[in-house]
Amino acid sequence: MEYQVPQFIEVEDKIIGPLTLKQFIYLAGAAGLVVVFFSYLPFIVAVLFSIPVAGLGAALAFYKVNGKSFVEMLEAGFNYYTGKKLLLWKYTAPTAQETSAAASAAAAADAAARPVRGAPRLTSGKLSELAWSLDVKSSSSETPRRAA
Repeated sequence: MEYQVPQFIEVEDKIIGPLTLKQFIYLAGAAGLVVVFFSYLPFIVAVLFSIPVAGLGAALAFYKVNGKSFVEMLEAGFNYYTGKKLLLWKYTAPTAQETSAAASAAAAADAAARPVRGAPRLTSGKLSELAWSLDVKSSSSETPRRAA
């Protein structure tokens, strides 16, 4: 027995004209608030308040950020600003004991990096001579083989 599997399950149904139910509710709510502003406030103040409300209603209804609706982005931003933050590193000033320990470690590392007096130096000339002598001695120590 075969069953039909719905193909487009992430697409919302257009209920009111070209708008989904969510889009219609956002636009109707913004329009209702604008009507309330114009009926109870002076014209200039109503215009100043209604422009951001109409913009927010339009953004909630139609604007998408990286494929996510503006409502989800607002929710994520609100949760970020109100939620706890995980601090992985917090700077504390070093104490005098830690500073002296770091200074002594730096001095020991500096002393270890300096060459020891009387130690032989290996220059590029000496290195190439050593490599040549190893090549010559190893090839001369082998006995040549006779071809059969």
